[in-house]
Amino acid sequence: MQKKIISFRNDILPLKNVLYRLALRITLQHEDAEDIVQDTLMKVWNKRDDWDQIDNIEAYALTITRHLALDKLKRADSRITSIDATEVSESAQVNNPYNRIIDSDRLQLVKKLMDELPEKQRSCMQLRDFEGKTYREIAAIMSISEEQVKVNIFRARQSVKQKFQEAEEYGL
Repeated sequence: MQKKIISFRNDILPLKNVLYRLALRITLQHEDAEDIVQDTLMKVWNKRDDWDQIDNIEAYALTITRHLALDKLKRADSRITSIDATEVSESAQVNNPYNRIIDSDRLQLVKKLMDELPEKQRSCMQLRDFEGKTYREIAAIMSISEEQVKVNIFRARQSVKQKFQEAEEYGL
């Protein structure tokens, strides 16, 4: 079986959005996430002579992103504020303004609840539910077993679900 020849422009550069979302989910800061993606791309480029020895370049880049983001968090040594408000998707915008406000508030609540999760749970949930990675890929990226990935995702989902239901029942 012949190895695929990896092109920076065609194989690595298109990963920047996935890398950004993971970095943002870990650091919760747009500027930090952008810096981490830039650093990741530079590190991957500097290893270009070894690309043919890497089985999965995407997993490799995501692993670098995760490690850089965790390093950034350790240096910051403090809890960071939540992700800024982002646009509500077109599908969430229902006919009347009241429903749009409710949907926007719910989306912000879910983001806030995810931001409060422990880093491993937050990262596993981001990679699985938002990036569509398999358990095996997540385990390789995070250097943990597939069982640990499943446990982290289960706990993250349960925590977000429980806190969301509490907020819906009792209000914010």
